[in-house]
Parts: sequence; structure tokens; C-alpha cells
Amino acid sequence: MRHSGNSILAWAPRVLAILYAIFLSMFAFDVFSFHAGFWRMAAGFAIHLVPTAVVVLALVIAWRREWFGAVAFCALGVFYLWWARGKFDLNTYIIISGPVFLTGVLFFLSWLRRPSVRKKAAIS
Repeated sequence: MRHSGNSILAWAPRVLAILYAIFLSMFAFDVFSFHAGFWRMAAGFAIHLVPTAVVVLALVIAWRREWFGAVAFCALGVFYLWWARGKFDLNTYIIISGPVFLTGVLFFLSWLRRPSVRKKAAIS
């Protein structure tokens, strides 16, 4: 049973980051509601996918380096709160930055559960 708990803790932040990237990608599709030329819509779509690309890049690096995921996802949450300060109501901040902070915490917990990290902590 202990093995399955480690497995869940290892996969939870990865799955959450993938779902969050999909969630962010949905916001890019609002570009197609405007009546503009093809190139203008394509450029707008690409620009709206930049946050998704950042999340995916952080996930790719964090896949094997959980400590990086802990730092990167918490930093992304803080950056969003700083960038969007005063623009939206509290629910928006919770919906957008909440999963990012949760992913960072889960990556941190997954990193702590690694045998190599526990072994170094026991030596200290």
C-alpha cells in the first residue's frame, strides 16, 4: 500500500500540470471570436498560448527534477498574482493561481518522498 501512495504523490502534480495546461489553452480560442484576418488570428492565438508553453516547459523540466517544479510552479503562481493584481475578483485569482500553487506543493512533497532526499536529510 505504501508503494501506491508514493505513486499517487509522484503522478498527481504531473497530471494536475497537464490538466492546467489544457485549461489555459482553452482561453486562447477566444481569438477566433473576433473577425480578423487569418494571420492576425494566428498571431493572436500563438500569443495566447505563451502561458501554456511556459507551464509545459516547467513541467518538462520538473518531470525528473521535482524540486524545480516546486519552485517554478510556486513562482508562476506568485507572478500571476503580481501581474493581475487589482484586475479581477478573488475567485479569479483562486481559479487561476490556486492549481499552480497546489502543483508546486505537490511537486515539493513528491521531491521530499524521494529516497535520495530522505537519505541526505537523515545524514545531516
